[in-house]
Amino acid sequence: MLLGPSLAVSAILFTLGVVGVLLRRNAIVIFMCIELMLNAVNLTFIALSQQLGLDGQVFVFFVMTVAAAEAAVGLAIVIAVYRHKDTVNLQRINLLRG
Repeated sequence: MLLGPSLAVSAILFTLGVVGVLLRRNAIVIFMCIELMLNAVNLTFIALSQQLGLDGQVFVFFVMTVAAAEAAVGLAIVIAVYRHKDTVNLQRINLLRG
């Protein structure tokens, strides 16, 4: 099986995630873009595991665990900030100023 197409799709997904993180101001959209980047890395691990062995698939489980923890903690923080500031726009949130 060819590695090129799956690695190209992975690179495109990762690039879209990075662009989304850099350009968006909504905290929920930024978390979604981070999840997109993690899924792009998972796709790379799976594609390379076909050539190099099953170690890539083991790493996928670790990345999925980190993604689940990031989603749970990140969404809890976003909900707490929304209740306090009534917005999820990162330009309007300054928690250090009070």
